[in-house]
Amino acid sequence: MPIIERDEGVDWRRRTPRETLVRWFGWLLGLAIFLVCWQRISDATTWFFVWDAPRIADDIWTRATPPRWEYITQLGRPIWDTINIATLGTIIALFLAVPVAFLAARNTTPSALFIRPIALLIIVSTRSINSLIWALLLIAVIGPGVFAGIIAIAIRSIGFCAKLLYEAIEEIDLTQVEAITATGASRWQVMAYGIVPQIMPAFAGVAVFRWDINIRESTVLGLVGAGGIGLQLSASLNVLAWPQVSLILLVILAAVVISEWVSAKVRGAII
Repeated sequence: MPIIERDEGVDWRRRTPRETLVRWFGWLLGLAIFLVCWQRISDATTWFFVWDAPRIADDIWTRATPPRWEYITQLGRPIWDTINIATLGTIIALFLAVPVAFLAARNTTPSALFIRPIALLIIVSTRSINSLIWALLLIAVIGPGVFAGIIAIAIRSIGFCAKLLYEAIEEIDLTQVEAITATGASRWQVMAYGIVPQIMPAFAGVAVFRWDINIRESTVLGLVGAGGIGLQLSASLNVLAWPQVSLILLVILAAVVISEWVSAKVRGAII
């Protein structure tokens, strides 16, 4: 191993002058971009309302407490609708996501040149648009109500479920697939006995995880008229019934906590 001798007269530096200059230029450029963005945000902000926000928040808190507990009798049906929106939307999404996932996976797609890009486009397009936007579009097409919320949740969930499933399909153990293929099994038999059993744990985990997410998303769909407890929240906000708003928020929090607990228990049992 060669021994490197250090000359005492040499100025040892971690970076060359050029690298140091580039780094300083990058920092200055980032600072300039931040200042420009901050100036634009500042010009578009009414700072009077920002400084007055603590007083407004304290006023709303005073009006919202204590919650109007007797109003809880009117929240049973809305929260049940919210759970149904999340559950049925997740089930529909899973039925549609499974074939899309098989078409998108490299080792199961019939055509990597034509069909796979279409499947990937479906995955990207359904994931890129928020469920609230889907709900707004569907309300314009099929009208307001729970059905629009279910379809919005389903469309939004297709891409999420299909992406995780097709990644699980691509990571399967090919030894089992090759063994079943060697017996002379058909393509469908190979899929049923060689691929599906390997991805079932991933499928169950994705289903439960997405249902947990959909519980959260379905609580706000009512704000645009897609049913659920969000509809009650929107109505209470419109009339400034703050005690009702605080109670609805507590019910939503309880529903989310329970769904998180159920999801964790199911995932723990699967894993």
